[in-house]
Amino acid sequence: MDLKIKLEQLHQRVVGLKDQIDTEEATKNAFVMPFIQILGYDIFNPTEVIPEHICDIGTKKGEKVDYVIRKNNEPILIFECKHWKESADAHNSQLHRYYHVSKARFGVLTNGTVYNFYADLEKPNIMDEKPFLTLDIEDLKDNAIKILESFTKTGYNLETILDSAEGLKYIKAIRKEFEKEIESPSDEMVKLLVGRFFDKPLTASRMSAFKEYTKKALTLSINESISDRLKSALNISEKPVGQTEVKAQPIDDNNESKVHTTDEELEAFQIVKAILREKIPATRIAARDTQSYFGVLLDDNNRKPICRFHFNTANKYLETFSNGKGAGERNQIANLDDLYEYRNQLHETINNYQ
Repeated sequence: MDLKIKLEQLHQRVVGLKDQIDTEEATKNAFVMPFIQILGYDIFNPTEVIPEHICDIGTKKGEKVDYVIRKNNEPILIFECKHWKESADAHNSQLHRYYHVSKARFGVLTNGTVYNFYADLEKPNIMDEKPFLTLDIEDLKDNAIKILESFTKTGYNLETILDSAEGLKYIKAIRKEFEKEIESPSDEMVKLLVGRFFDKPLTASRMSAFKEYTKKALTLSINESISDRLKSALNISEKPVGQTEVKAQPIDDNNESKVHTTDEELEAFQIVKAILREKIPATRIAARDTQSYFGVLLDDNNRKPICRFHFNTANKYLETFSNGKGAGERNQIANLDDLYEYRNQLHETINNYQ
């Protein structure tokens, strides 16, 4: 079975069980062991997957690491596990100490939902402070899954992983810095961009203004790029393969619907779907068009509305449900690009349901 499909099945397991998981040990049994099994390792073979492996650290004897994965009798991965409610953050973690005395080249810190993979790219045999790969079961990314394939029992390749690990690490770091610049442009970024077309001195007031202009320009550029791609995808055919079917509600005894789904509503749905895909699989996002609004639902469940488009009036509104009270809140929007401004509310709605 495809690795991605197995991971999506594990995600469904996590969603269904995590509220019943009260301890770290239960987290390991319910979430981490199935993950190791998905990678192809025999969790019932204590010579391949070693639980509670003794890992003496200096004068400390009897220290144990949660799991050691062996291949060809050599340790390749060490796992430290936390309760699913805890952060999968390696700061002040025992994983640093375990890694130092282990022959394994890679360490994994996980809470059963987020898996952080570490190596020793900075200094030999000293685990890096930051992971080169993060896999989030509740937000699966294709590029992360592709790298994970190199950690499977049949696909394990040390050279391949090491070749890509450095690039992954620094790409991730650069991306974070770029996202920071989008959220709050630094003086250096503003001077770099503005200096190419503005030859007057940048006073404090001008710098403040140009920071705001830069933030809006970067945000608009990204949003328009995404919107153009969605428009292009919608224009490929009237109903592309894999597009979510939009259900229209029957409104009279003759079952003749007066509902008309517009191109604008479909485009808005694709934008919201792209935003939600950061949190959940696309298969869980459904749409229903009615006479008064176009609704987006979680799991095609009327009791789990994510948002609604009210585009049939002079003013356009996005109705959100992030307040956790079940009642919607209408937000006026000027155009479809404004939908991106409600990313946090849409994500919060998903979090409330899960």
